[in-house]
Amino acid sequence: MTFPIDEAVSRLEKTVAALHTPIVDLIAVQTRDPFKVLVATILSARTKDDVTAAAAGRLFAQATTPEQLARLDASAIEKLIFPVGFFRNKARHLSLLPAALAGKFEGQVPSAIDDLLTLPGVGRKTANLVRSVAFGLPAICVDTHVHRIMNIWAYVATDTPLATEMALREKLPEKYWIRINGLLVAFGQSICRPVAPHCDACPLADLCPRLGVSPRRPGRARSGATGEMPVGNVGQLFLSWNVNGLRAALGKGLIEVLKTVNADIVALQEIKAQPEQLPEEIRNLPGYHSFWHAAEKKGYSGTAVLSRREPLRVRYGIDQPEFDREGRILTLEFSDFFFINAYFPNAQEELKRLDYKLAFDEAMLAYANRLKAEKSVVLCGDFNVAHQEIDLARPRENRGNAGFSDEERAWMDSFLAAGYLDTFRKFCPDPGQYSWWSYRANARQKNIGWRIDYFVVDEKSDERVLDAGILADIMGSDHCPVSLRFR
Repeated sequence: MTFPIDEAVSRLEKTVAALHTPIVDLIAVQTRDPFKVLVATILSARTKDDVTAAAAGRLFAQATTPEQLARLDASAIEKLIFPVGFFRNKARHLSLLPAALAGKFEGQVPSAIDDLLTLPGVGRKTANLVRSVAFGLPAICVDTHVHRIMNIWAYVATDTPLATEMALREKLPEKYWIRINGLLVAFGQSICRPVAPHCDACPLADLCPRLGVSPRRPGRARSGATGEMPVGNVGQLFLSWNVNGLRAALGKGLIEVLKTVNADIVALQEIKAQPEQLPEEIRNLPGYHSFWHAAEKKGYSGTAVLSRREPLRVRYGIDQPEFDREGRILTLEFSDFFFINAYFPNAQEELKRLDYKLAFDEAMLAYANRLKAEKSVVLCGDFNVAHQEIDLARPRENRGNAGFSDEERAWMDSFLAAGYLDTFRKFCPDPGQYSWWSYRANARQKNIGWRIDYFVVDEKSDERVLDAGILADIMGSDHCPVSLRFR
């Protein structure tokens, strides 16, 4: 069935009228000055609207034209726009903007996408937004909300915002090009949120196929196990995510996801990068201490942890070179618990790496046992095993394959029997809950997946577990994040 885009837009226009309006749209209502719209759009990237509005107000009090902006150096701009996200980079781009406009476009903001892309600090999202908002010309601005929601609707089936933009250029009626971003940003921030979507209050509930979404269930105790982020501010929120290449994930909106989720600790697996290969925006994410355990082999394996609290100490590996050289284990020690981020090996086709996988499994168990003798243990990561038949969509067809071999499942049995708790199953006994889907054959859209990503705690810490979830509607990798709320 084709998604009824006309009906959806009609309903959204009525709904969004009562919702928060994105800051760039508000500025456009106040002025159609392309320069102001461009500057506000640059400031708004990965920044909350209220912060953007305040920063834009301070800057526009000093400079409303390229000529006035040219009188401010980067340090002065920094002071005016702080604390927008990546304010130093944005200040540098804004300081270069007047010369770029004067040199190429006679001091005027251009309206063509290709021309806008030549300006400092301007990417496709910004270029499309300026063209549509400031000039009223056809353009499709695709941010993470547009990308995510269009895929939830099955209106497109794409892996990146750029691919979504190209698909929408072919499919979306041009009359909606300018309007769609403002509608979906407001809708995505308020109702169709990337975490805890309000499907029960959605005006499109009868139209939406909800691909990749496990909506909240009214009338039941709300649990992250239903696909939501655990609710409330009690305890600490932990997130674990195999990003399948950190640089690729950054291009798919990772930073915006992290800001939206606002977890206390973020564990990343399969980062496939050395720290020096990564941009400043993730190496020094504001508000977090960052720790990296890269594999010796470039473009392979590796783990990272971002923590708001500074740990007492950090352990890189487990003093076993055959595993440590692949960057598979990173441990942060806090006063009352150990946090272990682990990327378990894949047994691979025909189980050719099964022996290595099982050796790692046993070493991991021995390591966790040593730590839990001292204090609570939280172990998370991609375990690369579906434990029970309920943990994958097609158990019969995959019996004996990597990730569902008898040997790997038996080890998981023995691991849990050794005094550990699979936190997700504490809250959710239901089938159909997965954390990984193949890129092939629209597996994610069809929910033909595997649950191979876990948060596990030692049994003595069971009472500290407040909630656990699978955040299946968050895109950016072939895995989705899993979460834990820990007292």
